[in-house]
Amino acid sequence: MPLLRVALAQINTCVGDIAGNAALVMDRSRAAAALGAHLVIFPEMTTTGYPIEDLALRESFQRAAERSVAQIATALAEQGLGDLVVILGTLGVSRAGRPFNQAVVIRGGEVVARYNKHHLPNYGVFDERRIFDSGEDGCVIEVRGTRVGVVICEDIWQDGGPVAAMDDADVQLLAVLNGSPFEEGKGHVRTELAQRRAREVRAPVAYVNMWGGQDDLVFDGHSFVVGADGRLLASAPGFADALMIWDVPDDVDTPAPSDIADPASDDEQVYWACVTGLRDYVLKNGFSSVVLGLSGGIDSALTAAMAADAVGGANVVGVSMPSPYSSDHSRDDAADLAKRIGADYRVEPIDRIVAAYQDQLALDGVAEENLQARVRGVILMGVSNREGHLVIAPGNKSELATGYATIYDAGSIGGFAPLKDVDKSRVWQLARWRNAYAESRGEVAPIPVRSIDKPPSAELRPGQTDQDSLPPYELLDEVLDAYVEHAEGREELLARGFDAGVVDTVLRLVDRAEWKRRQYPLGPKVTALAFGRDRRLPVTSRWRENP
Repeated sequence: MPLLRVALAQINTCVGDIAGNAALVMDRSRAAAALGAHLVIFPEMTTTGYPIEDLALRESFQRAAERSVAQIATALAEQGLGDLVVILGTLGVSRAGRPFNQAVVIRGGEVVARYNKHHLPNYGVFDERRIFDSGEDGCVIEVRGTRVGVVICEDIWQDGGPVAAMDDADVQLLAVLNGSPFEEGKGHVRTELAQRRAREVRAPVAYVNMWGGQDDLVFDGHSFVVGADGRLLASAPGFADALMIWDVPDDVDTPAPSDIADPASDDEQVYWACVTGLRDYVLKNGFSSVVLGLSGGIDSALTAAMAADAVGGANVVGVSMPSPYSSDHSRDDAADLAKRIGADYRVEPIDRIVAAYQDQLALDGVAEENLQARVRGVILMGVSNREGHLVIAPGNKSELATGYATIYDAGSIGGFAPLKDVDKSRVWQLARWRNAYAESRGEVAPIPVRSIDKPPSAELRPGQTDQDSLPPYELLDEVLDAYVEHAEGREELLARGFDAGVVDTVLRLVDRAEWKRRQYPLGPKVTALAFGRDRRLPVTSRWRENP
């Protein structure tokens, strides 16, 4: 038996489900003890879920979190796990009644140490300074003769502070509790940061991250251990429960690598991040099925495939809503997709409903086109109200950026939008990846090739394609990436060689569409800058980048 066996419990908590989260702690603690662990480390804010936003300020919620910690401590002792040391995140409260983002150490049926997060992130999706008070004291405990330092997430992202103090504390293991949201490309940044901190404190770092969806955030897990020399010693897969066991070696300078998860491609990670966000939004909000419009196009096809992976094809209702402008191949492709994923497929023609509106309103031009689109939204909401499905929107980030979507239509209505942070070019890329993934497993590819290959169209008038109104998507997405994600202005875009006409068109569309984006459903953040929490611009503004 090793001197110290550590378990890293990568779990999927739910905000506000304090009893359910406590049950997860007990289950994983029992499993860790059965595997001979002496210490089990859980993620940030385990008892409450994360982020809890203004729930942290409610005294009733604070009391419930504290009761949960006491109940967990008592239950561990009663179930013969009193010798197991458990470190978990929770909501703490100062003597003045202010909340802390806190870690507690439980041993022998009681809380033996507390640590309050020092560095409170206040950028991007984070707003912790508004909610929490900062901690000041460090935390070092001893487990079977091993000195273990405890810090929380942002504390290792900032130079100095509690991690720097660990150097003087002669720690032999640094435990880091995390609620670090997914962002494409962020994984290696976390690892490199932990490697740097491990070299600074001259001790291994055990990095435990939560996984699962919470509103528009997705947590990917990918917990890991790095040695004092920075080598990766163990890692868990992403987007899944994991209980990773790691033995602290007698010679911390020459540890042997343990289980290391296979690396995943960027496309694979983004795809499963979207699926995780969708599944947890559906299930954690009490739904069991979803409904969406199936047009035969690539956006609805990829969204439906994600939905089938999230909640099962039998729990996906796909509705084809043809108009006189809908092509035969679009209807055929929608039916083919539904068959491939095992969805409940229905056809609801919109002709008579549109005609009834037209008898009253006599619309033409864009107003008539938008009427068709909005009738489809009404049909989906009606099916949802009648049968209890969650409506999901298949719109993508490029459409959302430029406002190229009819508000309240089938592409933008509903409770969740899995592709909200995925641009159009990436939609095609993910669709091809998902089909290749299925074929590598000997399964039927879920997305019809024709849905991938044909020119995208809203089919609201004869012969319509997206490129009638927008630049080619490859070019559009390149300009959008520079303007939206990197905040480059018109001068910078022109200096990069983009055509002035294209730049002015794109900037005008983006600047005028903020009001639409404010009314769009939630969707999972997968890039460095997603619409919503990351990008907060006024709706009413006379500032325009383009002349």
